[in-house]
Amino acid sequence: MQKLVSLGEILMRLTCENYLRFSQAEKLEVGYGGSEANVLISAANFGKPSEFVSVLPNNDLGKAAVADLILNDVGTTNIIYRGEKLGSYFMERGAINRSGKIIYDRAYSAFSEIQREWFNWREILKDCDWFHWSGITPAVSKNAADVCRDAIKTAAEMGITISADLNYRANLWQYDVDPQEIMTEFVQQSHILLAGNFPCEKFFALQTEGLNNEELTKLLIDKFPNLEKIVVTNRKEINASHHTWSAFLFSNSKGYTSDTYEIFPIVDRVGTKR
Repeated sequence: MQKLVSLGEILMRLTCENYLRFSQAEKLEVGYGGSEANVLISAANFGKPSEFVSVLPNNDLGKAAVADLILNDVGTTNIIYRGEKLGSYFMERGAINRSGKIIYDRAYSAFSEIQREWFNWREILKDCDWFHWSGITPAVSKNAADVCRDAIKTAAEMGITISADLNYRANLWQYDVDPQEIMTEFVQQSHILLAGNFPCEKFFALQTEGLNNEELTKLLIDKFPNLEKIVVTNRKEINASHHTWSAFLFSNSKGYTSDTYEIFPIVDRVGTKR
């Protein structure tokens, strides 16, 4: 079976115990995750061979992150060890009417200093039938955007299925760039898109207010005719501990809507990988 490959940054997650606030916590739980790593771990749980491409510092924290990936059956052959800092974030879990809170510490991380010449994408993708990327990676730094561009371009040339998760993060786009230009370029080469109204407004200047799932997917197909499938997730937050969730799939000119699920109590909203 050919593998799923993804490029991204894995972060150390430091979480307050027992729903405590930062000002109350005396201990923090340590875990590792990130949008792309979580996708790979989920795919590995379903039996799909998965490979993570990233840059991590060659120290105990970087090695701990790699150990977590290996524990979850994700390949790490194409992780480069450079730099000195592992990106991290601190999380305060929400409870009932108190929302959660996240503080990032990922500036100048090893991954943000990634270099194009470190990767031979034709070699990395030779046994791959699926490449996945998210909008977080090109937001991290110009270097990360350039490497992501190389990966997408090579995957497209090799006839590999390309999926994208928009994942808009306003606080990450800090270098001199137009996110709409980059994301439009990248999505134009993709075949599968995970989308939502808010990121479509931010990345593509689409007017999505009041649109239902079918209308949103029609706008996206008109803008990106290369897309074969579009997935739209719908989450309604009743409070921090109680959400409803459903999804809509557009495929082969047809729409499919899932059941609506009541998720209560929320166990872990952020960084879910299992």
